[in-house]
Amino acid sequence: MDLADLKPGRLGSNDYARHFGDAHPPLTRAQALIEAERCYYCFDAPCQTACPTGIDIPAFIQRIAQDNLRGAAEAILTANPLGGICARVCPTEVLCEQACVRNTNESKPVEIGLLQRFAVEGHFARPGRPLFERGMPTGRRIAVVGAGPAGLAAAHGLAWRGHEVTLFDAAPKLGGLNEYGLATYKVAGGFAQREIDWLLSIGGITPRLNTRLGRDITLDGLLAEYDAVFLGLGLQGVNAMGIAEPALPGLRDAVDFIAELRQSAPEIVAVGRRVVVIGGGMTAVDAAVQSRLLGAEQVTMVYRRGPEGLSASLHEQHWAQTQGVTIRCWARPLAVEAEGGVLRGMRFAATRLENGRLVDTGEQFTIEADMVLRAIGQTYRAEPAGSALLLEGGRIKTDADGATSLPRVWAGGDCRAGGRDLTVEAVEHGKRAAAAIDRALGLATARHFDQDHPEAHHG
Repeated sequence: MDLADLKPGRLGSNDYARHFGDAHPPLTRAQALIEAERCYYCFDAPCQTACPTGIDIPAFIQRIAQDNLRGAAEAILTANPLGGICARVCPTEVLCEQACVRNTNESKPVEIGLLQRFAVEGHFARPGRPLFERGMPTGRRIAVVGAGPAGLAAAHGLAWRGHEVTLFDAAPKLGGLNEYGLATYKVAGGFAQREIDWLLSIGGITPRLNTRLGRDITLDGLLAEYDAVFLGLGLQGVNAMGIAEPALPGLRDAVDFIAELRQSAPEIVAVGRRVVVIGGGMTAVDAAVQSRLLGAEQVTMVYRRGPEGLSASLHEQHWAQTQGVTIRCWARPLAVEAEGGVLRGMRFAATRLENGRLVDTGEQFTIEADMVLRAIGQTYRAEPAGSALLLEGGRIKTDADGATSLPRVWAGGDCRAGGRDLTVEAVEHGKRAAAAIDRALGLATARHFDQDHPEAHHG
């Protein structure tokens, strides 16, 4: 084995186009109409209760059945301004579709995610007049730091209420996780940026890119210049394996690997023949599957606990396995194996539970690899925001509406304590915080906005 085992261009150009297009094609009109007719249009629908953003699922499906895509998209985007991306990436199998009453007497729920995607993308293709009209300018200025799902949702909600929003992000593109952190085959064809273009079309949102909190701007400075601040900072730190990690070609963070794939042509992204991914979550699955799609011959996900502990959903686990990924549980990293500056593999200790504690069994084994991707979780980095914010469990402590311990500062998304690290939940955080900021500014009553039912005020 030599460094040539870590290289780009393992496949033909047609293979890349096929592997990194949409993994799941959208429904056709005929398919959508048939699937919509399967819905019972339940009163007090459990699927709507299971949706973190509270989308009126029976209403939008009924409008699809009536061939009213604009009405369906309106019902979705009123509750979730990032309803398009959520339709593609949310684990609907453990949210709305798991709650579908069709599961009681049948083995197959209504395909809510695919129907949501059909409605939103159909509307984006032929938008017509805007769905939302911006409120009268309030003269208030809000800083939103972080242009991921939470920040985008907050910015949209604030702009819709008439506030001026400056949207800061350290990256050269808006989108955060949606643009940089998802497998290419989930968000193919530049969809993340198309959705952002739609979201920004409401007006009143000024992006400031390549601007990092703690380097180019400070929280104190923003509070001096703006009426309120929303922090959607995400998780910027990457957990270490807890062992010596020499600087070797092929030993890298999975999030960087995924981001490179999102921003590059796949044929120029290097991959090894034998890849080991350390971790058991969605990031690990995305990295492992895309390694296979790039031409890796052997890809193994290794997780320290049992299968029931994997944070990747059963659907994602099955997807990885059908793509040729081996999932090996009950093993933790012991050492990086290298020779002459070349990565050769990973040595692991077999593990088991003993009185509720994870312990080594005494057995060790090695998996040969010329590429190792770390996907063992990310952490919130408190330094950029300063020390004034109260933390809980290593993330920003907030109330139910996202208010932090610091006056005029709200937070949401993965940086907020107590969340499930779901895109759809981050959107709900941003949406609720926008309503709370508006109330705190004392303008909601004056404008007669009913914050519990904002859909009554769309355009």
